[in-house]
Amino acid sequence: MSRSNLKLRLKNLPASPGVYMFKSERGRIIYIGKAKNLRNRVRTYFGSGNQLDPKTQRMIARAADFELMVTASEVEALILEANLVREHKPRYNVALKDDKHFPYIKITAEPFPRVLIVRRLEKDGARYFGPYTSAKGMRRTVTFLSRLFTIRACNLVIPPPEGKTHKVCLDYHIKRCGGPCEGLQTQEEYKELVDSVVMVLSGRSKKLVDLLGEKMKRASKLTNFEEAARIRDQIEALKSVMIKQHVDVGEVIDRDIISVAREERDAVAVVMQLREGVLIGRQDFQLTADADESDENVVETFVAQYYNHQPNMPEEVILPLNLSGEKLLQKWLRRVKGGRIKVISPQIGEKVRLVELAARNARLLLDELLIQKKRYQERTSKMVTALKDELHLSRSPRRIVCFDISNTGEGDAVGSCVLFENGKPRKSGYRHFKVKGVTGQDDFKMMREVVGRHFHRIKKEQAAPPDLVIVDGGKGQLSAALAELKYLGFDEQPVMALAKKLEEVYLPGRTESLVISRSSPALLLIKQVRDEAHRFAITYGRKVRSKRTIKSALDDIPGIGPARRALLLKTFGSVEDIKKLSVAQLTRIRGITPTLAEGILKHLSRL
Repeated sequence: MSRSNLKLRLKNLPASPGVYMFKSERGRIIYIGKAKNLRNRVRTYFGSGNQLDPKTQRMIARAADFELMVTASEVEALILEANLVREHKPRYNVALKDDKHFPYIKITAEPFPRVLIVRRLEKDGARYFGPYTSAKGMRRTVTFLSRLFTIRACNLVIPPPEGKTHKVCLDYHIKRCGGPCEGLQTQEEYKELVDSVVMVLSGRSKKLVDLLGEKMKRASKLTNFEEAARIRDQIEALKSVMIKQHVDVGEVIDRDIISVAREERDAVAVVMQLREGVLIGRQDFQLTADADESDENVVETFVAQYYNHQPNMPEEVILPLNLSGEKLLQKWLRRVKGGRIKVISPQIGEKVRLVELAARNARLLLDELLIQKKRYQERTSKMVTALKDELHLSRSPRRIVCFDISNTGEGDAVGSCVLFENGKPRKSGYRHFKVKGVTGQDDFKMMREVVGRHFHRIKKEQAAPPDLVIVDGGKGQLSAALAELKYLGFDEQPVMALAKKLEEVYLPGRTESLVISRSSPALLLIKQVRDEAHRFAITYGRKVRSKRTIKSALDDIPGIGPARRALLLKTFGSVEDIKKLSVAQLTRIRGITPTLAEGILKHLSRL
């Protein structure tokens, strides 16, 4: 961005609330921020008299352009910032690691709901609980509650479509389901059990125990001793869990206690969830933040990211320090919750003890993370050094790329390229290729094409080549890669091949394979890189074949366009699953008439 252009843009900035995004020369978003007044905030980055911290100076040095998004209020700017940071994960923002993959517990919106583990929140009328950072603990919870309250585990449509019947399965006979599929349990009876699950997940176990106690007494008075005994067992199971969870906090109120522990670029945030005086869970999240990022900004950014997709909000959020934007944060949280919520930064009293408890948990988790990280770094450093020695390389192979071909003989041949830096996968350097210039099953030519396309890009961008190239295969694949590298002028590029069958290593200029001990750290690293390239190639190959199958199976049906095709696949999963449906089941989808449903099933039956 030229100086004159920058000056003109800064002069015409709006004095409105909104979000600003700085971009690199390649157009990648490197930082996202919010502002009450965009004109005043953005100008602070470019004023000659402004003292910027080192991180901001580095960010501005890389920024080649910026973009604005005006909002109606500062609260909307906060919401938009949280959504954009979550989507783009800019380099200079505090990042919540892997936040898209945290699982939730879902109570489906069916006449006879199921309790499922899902990875995405959808607007489908269902109730969600989470996110859970411990998938193992969450699965244990789902199993415990499903068995305790006999929630069905099947995926049947209940009640069944007209003209179709279901029969009870083994779960009914071993008393893990009440048999709603065969009409042995009413919707009201089943709903009562699901409501019990919801109460436990919402942290209202004490209230549930009281309700079950009253229900047990009524059953006993009516001499229904078998039912009373069943309820007694439920109460005892719940109480055993509650004893483990109880924390004496003085007040019976729903609250989240948040704390963050940091060291250099690593950080761990802890959320302790108290509901009705009971600790129902501790969520912990890994963060990345520059060392010179303020604690205030790290906490504020984490809170915005965490509650942006949090289906169960407390009455109080207790923070470890005062935030300058605390009132704005509270206003936004109230909007997200749709009700009253209080943000507190306690200085004295019992709530300080809760913050200290969360802080000890955060520090403990961070120490564990740093120990694991140190061990991993030491291990990978040994692997890289061992590989240099085994291959007699002139320098340590800190940047390794590996190529693999996935060719099923169906005309969907693809290639993959993965990048490892210092023994660790670098996902931003992963590439996949559709093989275009080779017909038939010629793996050697395919390898040459894929290697050539990757190194042609390196040459064009004048980027640094990797320290080592690994090709999956034997002498033939190695020769193909060498020929292409020589053609492109990369004569000195270190290359090796790894054959799957006996894990044989082939090097240029050697007729025999190189023997590396199976226990050598070098071979372990080579195999790890090769296996990752293989996985990436297979995954992409399946995706390509799936798209082709879907197109040929659904797109040729009159009346099925891209939107309906996507809706059918989202609802039923696959073409094979759609084949098994009845006309009545298909017509439950909006826009699918009985005639169209018959046409779909008739067309698919021919495949």
